[in-house]
Amino acid sequence: METWSRSRTDKWFDWTNIVFFLVILGIVIYPLYFIIIASFSDPDLVNAGKVLLIPQDISWIGYERIFGDAEIWNGYTNSIMYTVLGTIFRVSLIITGGYALSRKDLPMAGTLMLLILFTMFFHGGLIPTYLLVKELGMVDTMWAMIVPGAVSVYQLIIVRSFFQSNIPQEMLEAAMMDGCGNFKFFLRMVLPLSLPIIAVMVLFNAVAMWNSYFQALIYLNDASLHPLQIVLRKILIISEAQLDLIDASGDAAEEQKVSELIKYGMVVVSSLPVLVLYPFLQRYFVKGVMIGSVKG
Repeated sequence: METWSRSRTDKWFDWTNIVFFLVILGIVIYPLYFIIIASFSDPDLVNAGKVLLIPQDISWIGYERIFGDAEIWNGYTNSIMYTVLGTIFRVSLIITGGYALSRKDLPMAGTLMLLILFTMFFHGGLIPTYLLVKELGMVDTMWAMIVPGAVSVYQLIIVRSFFQSNIPQEMLEAAMMDGCGNFKFFLRMVLPLSLPIIAVMVLFNAVAMWNSYFQALIYLNDASLHPLQIVLRKILIISEAQLDLIDASGDAAEEQKVSELIKYGMVVVSSLPVLVLYPFLQRYFVKGVMIGSVKG
């Protein structure tokens, strides 16, 4: 049996691709790595361009200031709560809504889809939305971070397309012939086959919820309910304000260094949970998006 051997051109093509993607990987990873090492290196050396790959004059005072603040831990707790509850709530609505819209036997499915698409281009605006949230009694409650904007039309379309591409009508008909109802069919057959798209929706919504700060600025006046992003923003503003009050002395220079360490440290602190979560969902990510985008 003849064995197929790769030509020299094919091998050059492979090596060119490897080098190209390694360069792209370095461009993506290095800024993250630099922020991490800059968060505990001497800011003067960082600004002078002497910290490139190895941290210099290591100092943990930036992290000590950040984690020494009780508001940080409260913000972390709030952000975790908002992210977990908000992701569960949003993904549940998107998955069930997308599945319902994908069913051919849904009455007025086309009209419902047009009405949903209408909201993608026209919005009531900030003031009417705030008045609605206030009338519903959600101002200064955690629900103000979870309920408004819970369903993304874009994500709903992706999920609907996924179900249309991967859950054939014949499967439902065969299940119903065996006495399986709609609810049981959804739980026993649809959900197990939908793990890739569920993982994608979890990733999208978890990242969005973790980084969310605008809703907190608008709806949350109680500082004890503020998420991590608002707390870090407050610390940064206070740190800069304190520098303005200190005269140009040695103390001011030291505080400036600490302020720089705090800035880098806050980026690491706020990004770490997302960086930890992503590798567990990455294997589903490309598959779910590609399958979900086959049909419009």
